[in-house]
Amino acid sequence: MKALAGVLFVLILAIQYPLWLGKGGWLRVWEVDRQLEAQHLKNARLETRNGALGAEVKDLKQGYEAIEERARYELGMVKNDEVFFQFPGK
Repeated sequence: MKALAGVLFVLILAIQYPLWLGKGGWLRVWEVDRQLEAQHLKNARLETRNGALGAEVKDLKQGYEAIEERARYELGMVKNDEVFFQFPGK
């Protein structure tokens, strides 16, 4: 009787192994679900960034104010009738 119980216990363990640790087992499903959630968060951040970049591109294509602002701050350009003052920082 003990031998039969032992054999049945081993068979139950053999059946459970693929369910928990196999290729499509629960542990793998949980890991893939965690990776999927992380990818969703990353995609949301990238969509926000893409929206901001899209708005900036649209602004640069439609108006000269954005182009002028970039020229002033990034390139240090001034208009012909302007005087440029630079104050030394601390």
